[in-house]
Amino acid sequence: MSQASGSIANRISQKLASKEFRSYFMRFHFWGPVANWGIPLAAIADWKKDPAYISGNMTVALCIYSGLFMRFALAVQPKNYLLFACHATNEVAQLVQGYRFLQYNKNADNKQVQEQKVEEKPSTA
Repeated sequence: MSQASGSIANRISQKLASKEFRSYFMRFHFWGPVANWGIPLAAIADWKKDPAYISGNMTVALCIYSGLFMRFALAVQPKNYLLFACHATNEVAQLVQGYRFLQYNKNADNKQVQEQKVEEKPSTA
């Protein structure tokens, strides 16, 4: 069993030491998507925060942005699956944020309507 794990570790270390891997690792094709992961990670971290601070306009813009870049990631040669995964994750995160934004504003509008009805009732004193 240790021979098999040693063989796997040896192949992985050879792959990591290869010129092709180092070339890929040092390009923007790799580091651009890695840096982009900050956007979906921030959106996911915001899922537990108060939805009053969500910007509907920015959420829509980020949904469009991620949709376009998912397409771009598959259109370029070679296909950039790391960029695609980043923007697919961001698309889901932004859709969740958009849902939270809509739910919050729907409930806020309902509260305002109920408060107006209470204020309009004539007092019976």
